[in-house]
Amino acid sequence: MSYCTCLRRLIDARTAEVLSNFKSLYEQQYAVALFNKLRYDVEGGGGPQPQLLHRKVPLENKSIFSGMLLQYIEENKKWRNRFLFVPDSYKISYYENKQAHDRGLNPKGSINCAGYKVLISMEKYLELLDTSLPDVKAKVGSSPFLKCATQFPVILWHPYARHHYFCAATEKEQEKWHAVFQDCIRHTNNGLSEECKVQTPAFTDAVRLYRQTHGQYGTWDMMCGVPSQILANLVMEKLLPELRDLISPRLKGKMQERQKSWTLISDAVYSLVQIQTQTEYEAIVQSCEEGRPPLEASIRTDMDQIITSKEHVTSKIRALVLPKAEKLLKVSIEPYIGSILDALMEPTSRGFFEVRDVFFRELVDMSKNLLNGGNKEKLGEYMEKVSMLAYHPVKMQCCYEKVEQLSLEGLQQRFDVTSPSVFVQRAQILMRELMDDAVYTFEQLLHQSLEGHEEEDLSKTIQKCQDRVIKKYDYDSSTVRKRFFREALLQIFIPYMLKQLSPSCSADLPRFQELIFEDFSRFILVENVFEEVVLQTVMKDIMM
Repeated sequence: MSYCTCLRRLIDARTAEVLSNFKSLYEQQYAVALFNKLRYDVEGGGGPQPQLLHRKVPLENKSIFSGMLLQYIEENKKWRNRFLFVPDSYKISYYENKQAHDRGLNPKGSINCAGYKVLISMEKYLELLDTSLPDVKAKVGSSPFLKCATQFPVILWHPYARHHYFCAATEKEQEKWHAVFQDCIRHTNNGLSEECKVQTPAFTDAVRLYRQTHGQYGTWDMMCGVPSQILANLVMEKLLPELRDLISPRLKGKMQERQKSWTLISDAVYSLVQIQTQTEYEAIVQSCEEGRPPLEASIRTDMDQIITSKEHVTSKIRALVLPKAEKLLKVSIEPYIGSILDALMEPTSRGFFEVRDVFFRELVDMSKNLLNGGNKEKLGEYMEKVSMLAYHPVKMQCCYEKVEQLSLEGLQQRFDVTSPSVFVQRAQILMRELMDDAVYTFEQLLHQSLEGHEEEDLSKTIQKCQDRVIKKYDYDSSTVRKRFFREALLQIFIPYMLKQLSPSCSADLPRFQELIFEDFSRFILVENVFEEVVLQTVMKDIMM
């Protein structure tokens, strides 16, 4: 058997192994998520209602950003000018020039930024490159394999996929593109739809439980992109160390050449794995969706009995878990709540206040410009620009930068938090959503105010609408931040609690399954009930 055949078999075997384990977990969690969704539909949920309006139909067919950059072309090792275009999908396309884009020609290539990091320092890039092949290190002072065309590199790095190299003409242009690429990463990382009330929780819980069965609790930096990408990351996490051990000794050439070869091999494997995970995930979802109608009918018929049965099992599991959970909470969680909350609150609140200021300044500028002979036609032109404010990566960057100062230094290792990036990106997504809600609410209020009031002073009308929106923004900002802090604390503490409690509780859980009527056993899983009990225990301490 050839060496390549052995590698292909290893890749296929590891992918099939991960997907098989994921499939059984997803099917279990799908039924639980369906029950939770239908129960929520009946009982509803509490919490304050937002005051700002939300776009029911998102902005479509809009350009987020475009412009020229130098790109390094791997094939001929040359730098070439490229026209980059970022549509509202945030998938970066690059063209020979602007004319090629305007004529509707196919791009030279495109980049899905999920899982990437953007770097503006060659030193930082080489540090990350050294981690790809731990046994192959650059000598101090050795020349990098890539000579940048200018002093202002913008590099997209990924732990598994191909790297992309760009150079800007000036420092200002570098900062601009850095902000644009960060926005693309932020958006594409956020690939799971919150509108899918069954598939998304089933998927996230299945991934989380899969990682927990392998002793991996806590946040995961590669929970990035759409489901097929996340599953590919799950496979690569297991597969890559094995491949590295097999392939690394066979790589020839200088240190930089071996690192480069490894990056290209990793990219090829990652692409192959993604094709398999996408096909398999679609098949899993289709199978579950086809089985949904009878499940749904069963839940609707027996809803009250299922709830009663679940409450009975929950009370039994709570009696087992609560004494241990409360002791752990008092000793290992409560002393840290204040310091973690402080670390989260200051930069996040600064970010949300900056969103308010950017929104306010934009409307003040518009009012000033309209004072000099502005009319409704001119107002329409300004509002076209304002409507895109939340999606303008450069204008929003000053808001995003505030929350990037978030640090959990000293707490990361204790609570198994790999980095604060999960929380930073979540806060930034919420900031953008709230900015768009503020803009949309302003658009609606202004439209209503101008109807039938042809002669009214435009600047006064804008001022009134602006004041109303700012009040609504302040209310919603407070609500959103409280929810974010609560969710972040749970993301930090719950995995830690589960990791500590599971060894002493897991062995006792199967006997509680016997208390569940067989017809309800698909909708009540003792592992889920155990986690809910732990969640409720922690929630009491961090309610805001």
